[in-house]
This record gives sequence, C-alpha cells and structure tokens, in this order.
Amino acid sequence: MCKILCTLAITGIVLVSLQGISTATTVAVGTCRPNLVSFSTIQAAVTQSPANTTIEICPGSYPEQVSINKNLTLTGVVAGTEDAAVMLAPSSGIVQNATDLFDGSGIAAQLFVQGATNVSVSHLTLDGSNNQITGCSPDLIGIYYQNASGTINYIVARNQALGEALNGCQSGQGVFIESGYGSGGSATVTIKNSSVHSYQKNGITADGSATVATIHDNYVVGQGPTTGAAENGIQVSDGATGVISGNKVVDDIYSPGSVGASGILIYDSGSLNISSNTVSNTQFGIVVFSDGVLPADNNTITGNQVSATHLDDGIDLCSNGNVAHTNSVFSSDGAGIHIDSTCMENGSPTGNNTTVTGNTINEACAGVLLGNGTGNTGAPNTTANVPNTTQPGDVCTAALRTRGGLKVRPSRR
Repeated sequence: MCKILCTLAITGIVLVSLQGISTATTVAVGTCRPNLVSFSTIQAAVTQSPANTTIEICPGSYPEQVSINKNLTLTGVVAGTEDAAVMLAPSSGIVQNATDLFDGSGIAAQLFVQGATNVSVSHLTLDGSNNQITGCSPDLIGIYYQNASGTINYIVARNQALGEALNGCQSGQGVFIESGYGSGGSATVTIKNSSVHSYQKNGITADGSATVATIHDNYVVGQGPTTGAAENGIQVSDGATGVISGNKVVDDIYSPGSVGASGILIYDSGSLNISSNTVSNTQFGIVVFSDGVLPADNNTITGNQVSATHLDDGIDLCSNGNVAHTNSVFSSDGAGIHIDSTCMENGSPTGNNTTVTGNTINEACAGVLLGNGTGNTGAPNTTANVPNTTQPGDVCTAALRTRGGLKVRPSRR
C-alpha cells in the first residue's frame, strides 16, 4: 500500500510541474527547493501558476525575458551560501515585447508587468548586457510596469545600455513605470532598497498621469561623463506624482553640456514630496521643470543634500508654488537654489509663489537666484562663499554656460 501511495504522490508532482497548478501556493524555479513544485524557467512558473502564487527563484542565471499579467510574488532566495538570481539576455538577444503608451514606440523589457494590480518583485538582478539590440529602437528596459501596480524591493537593474556605437540613443532604463495616455489603466508602484546603475538614459522613471510612485532608499548611479544620451537618475514626468525620499543619486553627466543631465528630474509633474535624498556629481541636482504642456507646480523639496552640480543649479524650480526648505547645497556651478521664471505655464512665465527658506548653501554663483516672478520668499537662508546671497533675474553672473542668456534645458525622452 505504501509503495502504491508513494508512487501516486511522485506521479502527482511530475504532472503538476508539467501542467501547472490549480490553486495559489508557493512554487520554485530551479532545484534548491526540493519540497516544492519546481520549474526550469521563470516564465514557465509564471505561465503555469495561478494568480497570487509566490515564485521562489533559486540562485543561478536565467537567460530569458519574462512577461506577467496576473498578481504574483517573485523573489530570489538563498540556497546554502548562494544568493544571486540573475536574469540575463537570452542567447538570441533581448527583443521587443511591449509598446510605449506615450508614442507607440517599441520597448524591449527584461521583465514586463502589464495590467496586474499587485506584482511584487524582490531579490532579483536584471542584467542587460549582451542585449544585441542594433538600433535606437526598441527601448531597452530592465523592469517595466505598464498599467500595473505592486512593489519592487531589493532588486538590481544594471547594464541597460546599448553598444558604444549607439550610446547617443535615448534608450536604456533600469526601472520604468508607465500608465495613462488614454489607455484607461493606472499604476501605483513602490520602488525601494534597490541598486540601479550603468543605464544609458534613466535609472528610475515614473511616467503618465495615472501613475503614483513611491521611490525611496535606492542607490542610483549613472555612467559618469558621457557623450551619449543625457541621463537622469530619477525622473517623474507627464502628470505622475508620489514621493521621492532617501535615495542616493550620483554621476549623471552629459559631457557636451548642450542639455542637462539631472540627478532628480520632475518634468511636467507636480505635488510631489522630494525629501532627504543625496544627489551629487550631476549637471542639475534637483530640477522641477514645465515645458508648458503640463504644470509642474506645488512640489515640496526638503532636507536634501545636493553637491557638485556641474553646469547648472543645485535646485532649479522652473514652475510655481514650490517650497524648498532645509536643503543643503554645496559646490554648484549655477545657483544654489533658483526660483526660475524661464519656463511657461498657461501662457505665463513661471517662478511665482515659491518659498525658499532655511536652506544652507556653500559655494555657488548665487545663494538664491530669485528670477522675475511674484509672490516669492527667498530668505532667510544660510550662505557661505557665494558672490551674492540673493540675486534677481535668471542668470548668475558667474554661471559657466547659458542657452540664449538662460540656462540649458534638462533632458527627458
């Protein structure tokens, strides 16, 4: 009797692993969890598991692209002393598997999450090396949530970059969250405790009017000086909103200097809380910018440490109704903080109804560059080693570079 039952049990396991399972449970990818139903690839586990399953990914290399359209938890696990589950490019390269909601262009995502409401990804590395993409399209992305929600925690996104001959392409993002644009979908995603580096265009992007992103305690590192695409460490754009806090963002520099790479770029988005971030070795440190299509108003920028902005301002507020308080800005080629009236919103110049107080600024072309707007408060702040504690207008007399008498524009898409 025992022999019959044992045989049936073993047979059942084989059938389950081949045909999928009917109820939510925990399954494995790889061989490190012998007591669980296991699959040889991540995509097989995703496809054959019902919604709300937890998929434990054993240490090892997984040369595949994965698409998810249901609620799941993917997590890399420790086996013995090994602790690295790495998704690599397939041998045939990374290919287009999605379409950008913004303009219909192609996207080649290593991990593509679409339409689900709760997908958690953790303890997983996405490595875009050897992607074999031969042109500026499709856009290479590590993790792409499209009209989908969930949590990204303790991941690594690295080497989302094309070859040297294509380094000027606006391609290569570590993490991209997108919704809206008439699609009817939304995205609410938390990205935390993660390392994003060696990207070609952006480290972390949250985009679209139905997107809410909480981006905190991540380490985001650009390529350093590059003549290719102008990078941004963290970008929130086109109506997306949320919180950006506790991140370390460094080394986003576009060496030709005709447009500005940014540590944290808020582009046509407003009502964000940007706090306690460390931003260094960039062109713009933290920039809030409206190009006139959408407002970028009413952001709160507090307790950030910004240093070594080459070319432009430590904090540039090119919209209305912002508050910058208790930030520290050191060694800025432009102003420490700029209430910027060179952008346009609703047909009128920006730089109005903004408060800049309680900040510390050491070494800049001006402590606070006041712009030409109205309803602003630009003092008191603590300054040291600046030619002027405050200066009217939008051009520092000591600024290194200008565009038609005004500063260079930040770069997004």
